[in-house]
Amino acid sequence: MMDEANDLPAEAEAPEAAAGDALRITPNVSGALPPDEVERITKDLIGALKTVYDPEIPVDIYELGLIYKVDLDDDRNLAIDMTLTAPGCPVAGEMPGWVENAAMSVEGIQNVTVNMVYDPPWDASRMSEEAQVALNWW
Repeated sequence: MMDEANDLPAEAEAPEAAAGDALRITPNVSGALPPDEVERITKDLIGALKTVYDPEIPVDIYELGLIYKVDLDDDRNLAIDMTLTAPGCPVAGEMPGWVENAAMSVEGIQNVTVNMVYDPPWDASRMSEEAQVALNWW
């Protein structure tokens, strides 16, 4: 679900998220944030992102695979790369704000920047099994 080209530095390890979660929050190499805090933020962020829905599809944006990359720096600032199911999505102008608001609800987050990206383009293969079941796309 996330950009696999952005591997973690050798000094940092990906936090363990719930089974099946592929969200990657990449701390800076200095590792100023304790691993348990990164794990908590990761879990809380996934929960927050799951509250944002594409209004045309009854599945949250996390399970749809619209979140491509999340970076967390030592100052607790998030940079989120996301996409839309289609470039002409009617909520294209609003959805980044919804994602920003959801991410800012996570305790300890200082700032959130949401970047819309369209490469690679979204397709149904990015959806989780949960989303596929919800949409009857088996």
